[in-house]
Amino acid sequence: MSIMQEPKIADVKIAEITGRTRVLGILAHPTEHVKAPPGINRIAMMRGKDAVMVPFNVAPGDLDTFVASLRVLKSFDGAIVTVPHKQAIIRLCDEVSPQALAVGAANVLRREADGRLVGHQLDGIGFVEGLRGQGIDVSGRSAYLVGAGGAANAVAFALAEAGIARLTLANRTVEKIEALAAKLKETYPSLDIAIGTADPAGHDLLINGTTLGMSASDPLPFDVSRLKADMIVAEVIMEPEMTPLLKAAREAGCRIHLGRHMLDHQLQLMANFLGL
Repeated sequence: MSIMQEPKIADVKIAEITGRTRVLGILAHPTEHVKAPPGINRIAMMRGKDAVMVPFNVAPGDLDTFVASLRVLKSFDGAIVTVPHKQAIIRLCDEVSPQALAVGAANVLRREADGRLVGHQLDGIGFVEGLRGQGIDVSGRSAYLVGAGGAANAVAFALAEAGIARLTLANRTVEKIEALAAKLKETYPSLDIAIGTADPAGHDLLINGTTLGMSASDPLPFDVSRLKADMIVAEVIMEPEMTPLLKAAREAGCRIHLGRHMLDHQLQLMANFLGL
């Protein structure tokens, strides 16, 4: 086996959990929709690491108490952080990466040996790399992004870093996207940024950066009657894989991009950050 290749999953023996097993978590509420644990656990096995990722279902009101307990859990190495905790986790970290500070949200948390907690942000990087992995280069394109939460903020900064030509931000709460636009302008002063409405017309790439679509009763994130066949419609939602938005986009003849592509490209980066 080449030293540049990791063993195939079929070549790896599944280890039993022992008293030495390192614990990783995925911090969410609820946890039924999370997709990362199987992927992280496969990576741990392939790399020969005695570690396991399990779901941590923690309500927002209990987050402070729970995170404080992680500082003293000596078998805990870190966690993926997802909805609704990505922004709230920032104030509970001892150290936060520049990417997470810029975005105002962290999606991965590492516990150091002394109990200090370090937050980092990989959502946006994973999203852009997921697009590239499907042959979609965002450089020079115009993008329409709905949302102002942790994932949307991360995607916006990653698009700007990747050379997007024009970015339109839309959200039900205008104040939140105005704040995001101001942060982007400060870091990328030459970026063409606009505040948009529910009408996505006139853009190459349309992105749902909200949680709308996780429930069948959710409204669509923007006006799908304005879709055209030359548009690319992308999701950050991973469950369900085919959201109502993606179904509507496919019916309109658009190219669709699944939320799982973001996760696929994040997993290796997350595993590295968590010390696997």
